[in-house]
Amino acid sequence: MATLGFTAADFKIFEVEGFNPRMQQIFAQVRPKLVRLGEELAPELSRHLHMEFFPHVARHARRTVNPPPETWAAFGPSARGYKRYGYLALCISGAGLHARAVVKSEADQRAEMARGLKGRAAELAKALHGTQIARYDKWDFQKLPAAALANGQLFEELADSIAKKTGGLDIGFGWTRGEAARLDRAELLDAFRELEPVYRILRAVS
Repeated sequence: MATLGFTAADFKIFEVEGFNPRMQQIFAQVRPKLVRLGEELAPELSRHLHMEFFPHVARHARRTVNPPPETWAAFGPSARGYKRYGYLALCISGAGLHARAVVKSEADQRAEMARGLKGRAAELAKALHGTQIARYDKWDFQKLPAAALANGQLFEELADSIAKKTGGLDIGFGWTRGEAARLDRAELLDAFRELEPVYRILRAVS
């Protein structure tokens, strides 16, 4: 199967200094690829995960000074936006590509999401037995974050994180620049399927 279409030049954009120069290159070079992938992957995710997804590509409208260290295509339950919900995301940064499940601090019903994760922590640990998942909530955007075993303790910690006043969740899988250049759609969809048990709980309260 063909790769996703990202090249070494795409990852180097995140080394460009200055807000305007980096944003110009993101919008000229990376964003069109994310728009295309978002439109192509949303129906595939809907079919594979048996729930409807709508694609949204980051605009970084709130940023005016600091250049973004990554950008993404998000897949959520609404055509009108995605940050109010838990969502899946294909992210690109200087470190590589990432398939993630995300809940932002501004999301609705975070308390319900936290209760769902905590109440089903043991079930999630069983469903994801042996899987290594990375946490991106305190990531420095340099090397890929270290992965941890998906056990009950991890999901209880994630539940506690979502429940905090400005808390959230950001977990998933990453590929280095070299790996990302060879990554194909089937591998990416497999990664999102691995995240499905967690995402389904986040989405159930939306």
